[in-house]
Amino acid sequence: MELPRLNRINCKDSFHCDDPLCFSKIERSISFFLKDLNQDYSREIVYLCIGTDRATGDCLGPLVGTRLQSLLRSAHIYGTLEKPVHATNLDHFLNIINAEHQNPLLVAIDACLGNADRIGYINIKKGSLKPGTALRKVLPEVGDFHISGVVNIGGFLEHMVLQNTRLYTVYKMADIIAKSLCLAHSSFKRHSLAACQASTLQE
Repeated sequence: MELPRLNRINCKDSFHCDDPLCFSKIERSISFFLKDLNQDYSREIVYLCIGTDRATGDCLGPLVGTRLQSLLRSAHIYGTLEKPVHATNLDHFLNIINAEHQNPLLVAIDACLGNADRIGYINIKKGSLKPGTALRKVLPEVGDFHISGVVNIGGFLEHMVLQNTRLYTVYKMADIIAKSLCLAHSSFKRHSLAACQASTLQE
């Protein structure tokens, strides 16, 4: 089955986690952004997985970070179930990232709320993520591109909604995102190594 063309007009893709081709589509979308925003392979890739393990609906980021940590041992990952990145410590971790990585390609991952018919959709979009929007918190915008998963309905009693979100839905999306990131990251590293070797031979 042929994959559909990616949306390059708005630099945004959106796929439902129950779509049989969701994994392949998301991996392809992530690969595009990694290469498009790092064409000379000079920027370190940093993954910032935002959320907390204290609310089911808000643990998408930490679940992705924890899974990604086991899949990509050498990757730069901030935000796991053990050490979550959330509203109260986001500035602290951003300072660490800026101190340890020079001009990194920052990939932000977070949960979000939306309309009922959007629950289960995974969005990949160029540009910064605005964390805390669902809870009306003013936090720094982060990411060269970002991935968000619609975990539940937004618009009212957001704290209660996040506390009463199905873990199965969040876990399924987190697993797809983490595996897609792993494949896209590994592919990018292979292309980076090949480009480096080709440049060395030309010299």
